Amino acid sequence: MVDHKPDKAERPARGLSVDEGSGGSAMMKLISEVILSNVTRYGCGGVTLRELDDSGSIVVGDLEIVLTTDAHTIKPIFFPGGDIGSLAASGTLNDVSVMGVKPRAISFSMVVEEGFSKDDLSRIVRSFNGVLEEVGVDLITGDTKVLEKGDIDGVVVTTSAIGVTQKGRIVRDSGIRPGDIIIISGSVGDHGISILSVREGFDFQLETKSDVGPIWEVVEAALEAAGTEGVRAMKDPTRGGLSNALNELAEKSGVGMEVREEEIPIRQDIASAAEMLGVDPLSVTNEGKAIIAVDPELSDDVLAALRRTRRGRDAAIIGRAVADHVGEVVMETKVGGKRLLERPIGDPAPRIC
Repeated sequence: MVDHKPDKAERPARGLSVDEGSGGSAMMKLISEVILSNVTRYGCGGVTLRELDDSGSIVVGDLEIVLTTDAHTIKPIFFPGGDIGSLAASGTLNDVSVMGVKPRAISFSMVVEEGFSKDDLSRIVRSFNGVLEEVGVDLITGDTKVLEKGDIDGVVVTTSAIGVTQKGRIVRDSGIRPGDIIIISGSVGDHGISILSVREGFDFQLETKSDVGPIWEVVEAALEAAGTEGVRAMKDPTRGGLSNALNELAEKSGVGMEVREEEIPIRQDIASAAEMLGVDPLSVTNEGKAIIAVDPELSDDVLAALRRTRRGRDAAIIGRAVADHVGEVVMETKVGGKRLLERPIGDPAPRIC
């Protein structure tokens, strides 16, 4: 008997891996192969889907409407420093903010498991609303579904947010120039390491806490200090962390980056927990920080402005853009050596945001 070998068309499709939804290089490959390759309409005259920025935009006359959307599946739903409600609001509003645009309105859609506590659901909505109150954003639409028990794990929240600005005033990922200074608005690794610590039972030993929160006040301070010309690019280092975000900025801008490990702010409790977990805090999710690349002549003004805000008081200059090693991030280590700060394949933990 001759074995039949199925041709390519007959072979079963490979299933997705968790890494392909975790924000690193595996997810970018998935987006390219499955989404971008199958979409033919992806732009409305502004920032298009193919640019893979934090938000897209639509040009309407002299105005540009910024839009972003996100789904949130974090586990646990309640964690030190926040919950899925504050996470959903902050994460989505932050994606609009780093485009240099104040968020104006948001949607809120929940898919909830049958039997989920109404008290817990109310707590989630109150947390969501607390972020809206802080930024001054209105909830204008939404949707609610309840699925049979076991068909979903607790609750999944999907949000979309919009902002409006003058045409051409958006801050894009691709605007960094050699010599520009790279600033981080505060300590890194807080969210991802805190969630992992809870999952591993370290939350009673270490007082780790997520940084989840809106960053508009930080962005606004930077823009007031340097304007959209002086602020070259911004990004919130969520899935894949600081490592992923810096690499993405370098690649899109066509520059190299040199950063100093000694200057990257990491809280001691986060560093201790990361060591116990065997996880690099530079490659895990942050949910309340901004990377801001600025004109070197304005960097001191921007840094001072950030440090006057509540969420930017620990801001630090961590490096600069260079013309060499385009698309790569080189880190000077604490011991004086140099190594590539590579884009992670994925986040070290699923359902981190």
